[in-house]
Amino acid sequence: MKKSANTRATILQQAFELIYKKGYQSTSIDEIIATTKVTKGAFYYHFKNKKQMGIAVIKEVIQPKTIDLSISSLSSSNSLCDSLYTMIEELLLHNSFLTIEHGCPLANLTQEMSPLDNDFKEALDEAKSLWTNAIATSITKEQQNNTININSNAEEIADFIIASYWGARTLGKLSYKTNSYNHHLKQLKLYLTTLK
Repeated sequence: MKKSANTRATILQQAFELIYKKGYQSTSIDEIIATTKVTKGAFYYHFKNKKQMGIAVIKEVIQPKTIDLSISSLSSSNSLCDSLYTMIEELLLHNSFLTIEHGCPLANLTQEMSPLDNDFKEALDEAKSLWTNAIATSITKEQQNNTININSNAEEIADFIIASYWGARTLGKLSYKTNSYNHHLKQLKLYLTTLK
């Protein structure tokens, strides 16, 4: 990786960590610069402003380490219901990028920034839609093979699965205990059996 690209990646990673822990609005450019040990000039060489950097965090850090990984796991089993369950289990219990006390970074930013900034809202919606569409497409294929109930709305199911995951992550922020995730996974497994 070139030095310039490495500097950009370092800024984005450190910015992500601060935003994940404190929120976007509570994280300053000066704080990001201090933790990355880059100059202000280097920061502004890569990002016109804080908002451009924040949107890059969504697209270049959060999406690849959560949504893209989730999408790739959809074909990890012969059964789509098993794949959907495994996808959420991996996100809740085995993704070292995420912590129980800080929840889901995409959901956090959706709650914090969607009402305040349209550019953020569009970037967040684009990431979430990518996930919804991938799940819905997988469900539709299974419906065509008659392995999932053909009367179910694939997009609504996808949105429900994502919303329930975000909810589980949010409740985890209250307890700091993974047993809340285990309860969610138990109910998710029951729900998925209703799709067959």
